[in-house]
Amino acid sequence: MEDIAGLISEYGFPIIAAMGMGYFIFFIWQWVTTVIDPVIGQAQGVLIGLIDRIRMLDNDLIRLNQKLNVVLTLREQQENDQQTIEELRQIIKDAGIDLTQHEKLHSLEDLKQIYKEEQNK
Repeated sequence: MEDIAGLISEYGFPIIAAMGMGYFIFFIWQWVTTVIDPVIGQAQGVLIGLIDRIRMLDNDLIRLNQKLNVVLTLREQQENDQQTIEELRQIIKDAGIDLTQHEKLHSLEDLKQIYKEEQNK
């Protein structure tokens, strides 16, 4: 403690305080560059990896959503087709058409033609 008092009396308080602050700044700078910088660099690498994984998951979710929309659309189409088939069977039944006599029944247009022919008889 006497050394510090002797230095203050010889050089003055502002000079000794400036030297103390210089040492403090040097110590903090050394600590930041040796301890904190490597940890920040490692954390940055981990963060970049996590961001990439989130982007991949987001792309996967978009693809899954598109596939789900396709499946739902196809299911709706199939239900509509089944309903149309049931309606056509009812029309055939009501018209008294024997499908075994008509070998070329491949489409709705064929069925309409057969129905018109039966109505004209």
